[in-house]
Amino acid sequence: MHRPPPHTPCAADVDVALVGFGPVGAMLANLLVQQGLRVIAFEREAEVYRLPRAIALDAECMRVMQSIGVADALAEEMLVGSGMRFVNAEGRLLIDWNRPPGIGAQGWHPSYRYHQPSLEAALRAHLARQAGFSLRTRHEVFALDAQADHVRVRFEDLNAGRLHDLRAAWVVGCDGARSTVRRFMGTELDDLQSHERWLVIDVILKRDRPDLGDQSIQFCDPARPATYVRGVGARRRWELMLLPGEDAGDMTQPERIWPLLSKWITPDDAVLERPTSYTFHSVVAQRWRRDRLLIAGDAAHQTPPFMGQGLCAGIRDASNLAWKLAAVAQGEASPVLLDTYESERSPHVRAFIEATLELGRVIQETNPQAARERDARWLQQPMAFRAPQPRLGPGVHDGTGRSGTLSEQPFMDDGTRLDDQIGHRSALLVRPALAQQARALAPASMCVVSAGSGACAQWLDRAGAAALLLRPDRYIAGLAEHGTELASLLERHLGRIRGPLIEGGHH
Repeated sequence: MHRPPPHTPCAADVDVALVGFGPVGAMLANLLVQQGLRVIAFEREAEVYRLPRAIALDAECMRVMQSIGVADALAEEMLVGSGMRFVNAEGRLLIDWNRPPGIGAQGWHPSYRYHQPSLEAALRAHLARQAGFSLRTRHEVFALDAQADHVRVRFEDLNAGRLHDLRAAWVVGCDGARSTVRRFMGTELDDLQSHERWLVIDVILKRDRPDLGDQSIQFCDPARPATYVRGVGARRRWELMLLPGEDAGDMTQPERIWPLLSKWITPDDAVLERPTSYTFHSVVAQRWRRDRLLIAGDAAHQTPPFMGQGLCAGIRDASNLAWKLAAVAQGEASPVLLDTYESERSPHVRAFIEATLELGRVIQETNPQAARERDARWLQQPMAFRAPQPRLGPGVHDGTGRSGTLSEQPFMDDGTRLDDQIGHRSALLVRPALAQQARALAPASMCVVSAGSGACAQWLDRAGAAALLLRPDRYIAGLAEHGTELASLLERHLGRIRGPLIEGGHH
C-alpha cells in the first residue's frame, strides 16, 4: 500500500487533533496516519461503547475500509443486507427496495449489517499498529484558541483532574450532535423540519426465528409506524414511533416494551439488549470549516435512519476530508482546498437526507385517512426504490459528465480489486496506448493504471473515455475522451488542488 514519507515537522505539536473518537473519528484517524500525518484523538469515554447503535454500511463505505486494509476482516463478521420492504397495516407491499445479492459495481455487496462495537474495536486495533497516532481516552477538550498557524487545544485529564494544552495545525470535531467544536466555530444548523421521537429496541434471540426474515421491513401502520432490522448473529432490532403524550422514559421500561413487541416476539424468544429512545433529527450545519477548525459526521449533519445512511455519511466525510488535509498539511495545497470539503459534501449529504425524508413521510403517516389515501396510490403500482447517486457539489472535479460521481471498482485480471493497486491516492486509468504519456505527465504520487483488457477496459468503454482521473476518495475528478485531452485534464486537476499557495497558507 502506498505510504508517503513523513513530512517536515511544523511548529505545531501535531498535524491534526480529533475531538471525539467514535467510528467517524477512528476512520479519519486511520486515513490521516496512512498519509504520514501526526494525529491525536481526545475521547471522554474510557473505551468503546459496548451496545449497538449504527447498524448499516454500504459498498462505498466498504471501499473506504478497504483503502486502510480492514474491509476483508470486517466483512467476515458482517451480514450482507438483502433489501427493505415498506408494507401497510395489512402487510401489503407499498415500496420495494431490493438489494441485489451479488457483488456490485463498487466491488462489494450493496449493503451490509454490522455490530458497531466490533467495527470500532477493529478500527482502533488497526490504528494501534500505526506510527504517528495517539489516543487520549477520558480526556475532554474544553477550549480551542485559534491562532494564525495553529490551534491551542486545551483539555482536561478526567482521571487525574489535570489541565493540559497542545498545539495542533488543524482540529476536526467528530464529537456528535452536540459538538463542542461546532460551538467554537460559531456555526448553526439548518433545520430540515423533521424531528420525530422513536423507541429503538435491540434484542438478542434465545432461539432461531427464521420467520422474522432477513429483509428490513418498514411497517407503515398509522396506529404505530415501526421498523424491523435483522442484525448480525442473533441480534434483531425494532424501532417504534412514539405517539403524542407518551413519555419516552416510561416507554423504555420492559413492562411497556414487551407488549409493543408481542406481534413479533415474546420474552421466551429474546432478551432485551438495549431499549432507548431517540429523536430522529434532520439537520445540516451551515458551515463546516472556520479557519483551522472543521467538523465531520453527526457534528456536521444528522439523518433519520430510514435509509441506513447516518454513519455512511460520516465515513464519506472522513474520506473526502482526509486527502485534502494531508495535501494542505504537507504543503502541496493551499488551505483554500479545505473549503471544497463543505462545498462538495454538504449538497451531497442533503440529497440523501431529502430522500430519507421522502421515505419518512411514507412511514410516519399517523392520520388514518391520509394513510388510506397513501395506500390507494402505492398499492396500484408498488414503487421500486433506488437510493440516490448524487454528484458532489462544486469542488475538485470538472462538474460535467461523470465527474463528481463515485467511480466503479472493477476486478483486475489477477482477481484483486482496482483499489488494492491504488491505495488512498489519486489514480489515472488509461488506455494502454496512453500509459507512457500518462506516466510522464502525472506527479510521482499518482498511480497510473493501464487498462489493457477485462473489466477496467470495459469501464472505459462505458464511460466513452480514453482516461479517467480518480481522486483518493474514489470520486471521478474528470475524464479525457481522447489522448490529446490528457494533459489538460491533469493540469485542471492539479490546479484545483494546489490553488493559490499564498504566503503562510501552509506550514
